Amino acid sequence: MQFRQKALSKLQSPEELDVPVRFARPQGRLVLAVTVVVMAAASFWAFTGSVSSKLSAPGLLTHAQGSYLLQSPFAGQVTRLLAEEGQLLSPGAPLAEISTDRGVRVVRAVAGGRVTTLLAKTGAVLTTGADVATVERVSGPDEPLVAMLYVSGGNGGAIPVGAAVDLSVQSVPQQRFGVLRGHVQAVGRAPQTEARIGGFLGDRRLAAEFSKDGNPVAVLVRLERSSTTKSGYRWSSADGPPYAVDSTTPVTGAVHLSDRRPVDWLLP
Repeated sequence: MQFRQKALSKLQSPEELDVPVRFARPQGRLVLAVTVVVMAAASFWAFTGSVSSKLSAPGLLTHAQGSYLLQSPFAGQVTRLLAEEGQLLSPGAPLAEISTDRGVRVVRAVAGGRVTTLLAKTGAVLTTGADVATVERVSGPDEPLVAMLYVSGGNGGAIPVGAAVDLSVQSVPQQRFGVLRGHVQAVGRAPQTEARIGGFLGDRRLAAEFSKDGNPVAVLVRLERSSTTKSGYRWSSADGPPYAVDSTTPVTGAVHLSDRRPVDWLLP
């Protein structure tokens, strides 16, 4: 009976116009106002702000002409080495003597440059095509270094020419001397095969390392020069390391990509 009376009472006053309206509390209005302000500020930043990003890639300090692997055109035993590591050679300069079944033959440099590694040793027996030395193509001792980075093929198109690059040099403590400064000078048009990388660096092992995740794009980085540092290049620290940096030194480059508006990440 009580439930029936309540139902009849509900039907007699369906709109409950006599019940007072309860408005939001002051705390609720404050939360709503703060939410609206935050959303407005986020929307304004999304359209007018900018977000910077970096792309990391492994690489090597080298010279712009690269290096080549000098191989023996003869089979025989190395009787004498005629050059030392670090020595500058002119084109055709003798590098090693090899005793063959047709007499003593001389292995000569294919192109001028600096001997970075002597792979053949006195007394070693070589087959035709065996590695003798790695020669870096340079015209003089003062030719500037560059950094060659190898970026995965899918990210190469995002790197603009002129982008700033911070280079962590393996032989230089970063916490003490900082990073080497540079700018992107050129970006390869197509991914490079392991064989092509090896031909430029004169090192098959490095070529395999840089291409282990697929054929990368080569990015040439010009190093910023400085007359106030021992190395001759600009560092994030005031003086940089108190010694010179050499070619064939491994580096890791952080390429500064173009700034983008946050809304660009959301729009297709």
